[in-house]
Amino acid sequence: MQTAIAKADRARTTSPIIKKSLGARLAENWQLYFLLLIPVILTVIYKYVPMYGITIAFKNYKASRGIMGSEWVGFKWFERFFTAPTAGRMISNTILLSLYSLLWSFPIPIILSLIINQLRFNRYKRVVQTVLYAPHFISIMVVCGMIRIFLSPSGGLVNLMFGTSIDFLTEASAFRTIYIASGIWQDAGWGCIIYLATLANVDPTLYEAAKIDGASVFQRIKNIDFPALLPMAILNLIMSAGSLMNVGFEKVWLLQTDLNKATSDVISVYVYQQGIENAKYSYSTAVGLFNTAVNLILLVIVNTISSKVSDVDFV
Repeated sequence: MQTAIAKADRARTTSPIIKKSLGARLAENWQLYFLLLIPVILTVIYKYVPMYGITIAFKNYKASRGIMGSEWVGFKWFERFFTAPTAGRMISNTILLSLYSLLWSFPIPIILSLIINQLRFNRYKRVVQTVLYAPHFISIMVVCGMIRIFLSPSGGLVNLMFGTSIDFLTEASAFRTIYIASGIWQDAGWGCIIYLATLANVDPTLYEAAKIDGASVFQRIKNIDFPALLPMAILNLIMSAGSLMNVGFEKVWLLQTDLNKATSDVISVYVYQQGIENAKYSYSTAVGLFNTAVNLILLVIVNTISSKVSDVDFV
């Protein structure tokens, strides 16, 4: 009996694996591929086809002539941007504002999720989550209005607390702090949702075994929670690094003044001013293309580093 079973196992292992052709797989699962075809077509139409428009970054685009009829000028607009007096300031402001936002904002959702996960009263836990999530649903326009009210030199909450009359929005040194702090307040609670979902999938028997072994709360967080969150944290870090140069245009635009431009003058605002206000379409496209190229390079670098350091690779 055992000999017959062994022969059958050898026959299964030595028999060639028959691979179905692409046409056979399509015919077998045509319903799924048909459903997949709809988002693929929409992605191609709205994401890939418009990419042809970046060619105007290398042309002297005239609306009357169209993209094909406009004169080819090569890297003229890129050279103009890099030789502009404010180019260095805009690039440094964009990088610093994004980097500081990443350094301060990235760990906060992780810390919040670890703290909330330790709460054992479900009603209190839901209240805390609701309070933390709520600011995310406030529009940027309203948030900037609240910031202006709170920081007003005449009757603002911050000045009333400290007994001062400082107009913080005219202080270039305070702009980055205002931008980052308001961003943490608005998005930290929303950002911890994905980490809480990850922690909810951790096997409860791991916590029970750790308690039996006498592990403290911090030891359970270190040896159970944190390893579970690591892959998701690395994924979010890679995605954040891929958009490092994309500083939120709306908030900067609404909080920018003539007196804080030393730190608030960023590339996204400059692209809007040149492309929409001054109708310099080729020039603004060239600046935006440079910004996107830097994001792509940063994405590849961070993904490569993360794959070597933590053996987690997503791109």
